[in-house]
Amino acid sequence: MKRTFLIAVVFTLALMSLAPLVVAQDDVTLRWRTRPDNQAEIDVYTAASQSIDAAWDEVNLVYEPGGSETASYQDVLVTEIEAGTAPDVFWIPGTDVARFAKAGLILNLADIAAADPEFDAGAFYAGPMGFLQTAVAEGEDALWGLPRDVSAFAIYYNADLFDEAGVPQPGTAGWTWDEFFAAAEEISALGGEIKGFAMNSWWANWGYWVNSAGSSFFNEDYTSCGLENANTVTGLEAAQSLFQNEWAVPWGNDGEGPFLAGSVGMFINGRWATPGVIANANFNWNVAPLPEGPGGPSNWLFWGAYAVNAKTAHPEEAWELVTRLTSADVQGSIAALGANIPSRQTDEAIELFLNTLPDSGVNNQAFVDGAAVGVTEAPLFSGDWPAIDQVYGTEINRVFNGEITAQEFADNICGMVAQYFDE
Repeated sequence: MKRTFLIAVVFTLALMSLAPLVVAQDDVTLRWRTRPDNQAEIDVYTAASQSIDAAWDEVNLVYEPGGSETASYQDVLVTEIEAGTAPDVFWIPGTDVARFAKAGLILNLADIAAADPEFDAGAFYAGPMGFLQTAVAEGEDALWGLPRDVSAFAIYYNADLFDEAGVPQPGTAGWTWDEFFAAAEEISALGGEIKGFAMNSWWANWGYWVNSAGSSFFNEDYTSCGLENANTVTGLEAAQSLFQNEWAVPWGNDGEGPFLAGSVGMFINGRWATPGVIANANFNWNVAPLPEGPGGPSNWLFWGAYAVNAKTAHPEEAWELVTRLTSADVQGSIAALGANIPSRQTDEAIELFLNTLPDSGVNNQAFVDGAAVGVTEAPLFSGDWPAIDQVYGTEINRVFNGEITAQEFADNICGMVAQYFDE
C-alpha cells in the first residue's frame, strides 16, 4: 500500500515537472509574410520578427519572405488562402485590398479592433486608413488591416555619372522635366552601356508621367477610367521620348540591376530600395525628388497593409501581431534600417524617419516631400483593378514599343476597361 502511494507521488511530481513543456507545446504558431524588394529588406523583416517573437511568450512567429516583386505574389497568396496553406498574416499592396476583401480572403477586423482599447485609427495616415475602412457590404463597419508603411518615389541618381557628364546634380525640389531630360541626354552621351534613365515596367512608373502631366488613372470617385484626355497624351509622349531617343534602358527590362552596376544615371524607385542600394552600389549616389511636369509636383503615396487570412485559426492573436508589427516601436526600428517610412502620421514618426541612415548621407527629405504631394494608391471597391491594370499595362507596352501613339492610347483606353468597372 505504501509502495503504491510512493509510486503515485513520484508519478505526480513527474507530471508537474513536465507541465512547462506541455504549455510550450500549446503555444500558438503564427506565420506571416511580406514581399521584400531584395535581401537587405528580407534582413529588415527577419530582425523585426525575431524581436517580436522574443518578447511574446505565448506565440511563436515564423517569417516567410515572399518570392516576387510582381502581381504573382498576390496571385500566389490567393491560391494558398483557397487551399488553406497561406500564412496567418500577410502584407498586400494597397491596390489589392479591395480585391482580397471583396473575395472574402481577408478577415474584417472591425469588431476585434473595436474591442481593443489601445487601437486608434487616427494615428495612421488618413489616405490608406480611409480605404482600409471602406465597407464591402452596405451598412457594415470595416477594417481590412493596418497600413504597414507609406512611401513615395524618388530619383536614385549616380552622382559620379552626373559629374562625368558635367550635369548639375538634382538635389532639391523644383527641378523640371526640361532639366531631367537634359540630364538623361547628356549622361547617355557618355556612350557604351551607359543610359541616362531607367524605370521598371509596372503601373506606378508610367503613372507618374500621366499624373505629373495633370491626368489620372480614375475619375474623382474611382468609379471609371480617367485617362481619356490631352494630359495623358502629354505625359506618355514625354516618357516615350526617353525610349525613342535611347536615353533609357528599354521598357520592360529591369532597371535596378544596371543602376546598381553603375551604368544608369537616374533610376526611379521607392524607399524600399534604399537598403539594397546602400549594400550594393559602389559609386557615389543619392536621391532627389521627382522632376515637376506641367501638372506641377507629383508622386505616389504608396502603402501596403498587414491583413489577416480569413481562414486563420487564431484571429485574436493575428490581430495582436498586426498591431505589434505596426506599433510605434517596431515601425521605428524598421524605419531605422531604411526600408520604409512609418505609416503613423505623427511629427515624431516623421522626425524619426528623417534621422534614419545618418552615415549614408541619403536625402531622406526627398521621400517625405514626395509623400506630401503623392496620389494615394487606391484599391478599387467599384472595379476589378487586376483586370484594369492588365489592360492598361498591355496598351502602355504598345505605346512605349512604338506600336501605337499616345493619342491612340488616350482615345481608346477608357472604352477598353469600361467593362471592368461596376455599373
